[in-house]
Amino acid sequence: MANFNLNLFFLIAIATFAVSAYGIDDKCGACNAIAEELERGLLNEKPRNHLDMRHRLDSKGQRQGKLIDYRVSDLRVVELLDGLCEKMQDYTLEKVDSSRQVWIKVNNWDNLQTNRQEARAYSKDISTFCGRLLEENEDELAESIKKGSIKVGEVSKVLCQELGRYCSQTSSNRKAVDEEDVSDREL
Repeated sequence: MANFNLNLFFLIAIATFAVSAYGIDDKCGACNAIAEELERGLLNEKPRNHLDMRHRLDSKGQRQGKLIDYRVSDLRVVELLDGLCEKMQDYTLEKVDSSRQVWIKVNNWDNLQTNRQEARAYSKDISTFCGRLLEENEDELAESIKKGSIKVGEVSKVLCQELGRYCSQTSSNRKAVDEEDVSDREL
């Protein structure tokens, strides 16, 4: 019996490694999930004052330096992107039908009705994919955020079509249909 359990453990470990070794099959779907999480960050932003960088006094006692609008600051970019990929560890793949899977956010892993070990492997895969996506597109994404060209509702278009080039125009339309299918299934 112990030998059977050990073999079963190795079989599951190999299967989990095989799934993660091949990475993300649907890069467009994964990118859209990352864009959705970034969009949540944009929606949850609180209004902020300008950044006051006027720390020096001139000979007349007047403060010198810059007053930077928070919306175009590097601080805003850092706050939006910092921890984004760690948040992606709350996502996993859910099978919609025999030919389609979608990324969903898991609020409670105990309520997950699929194989938890496999679901955790998927969450690590998307987190790793997020890291690569941000690394490859960080400068352009930061500039887009600073310029204000990334707005709520357009994050997926900018991140997944224009910058990452993982999605075409037609696949973003499919994403909207997928979101309707799983909007009630967020666990």
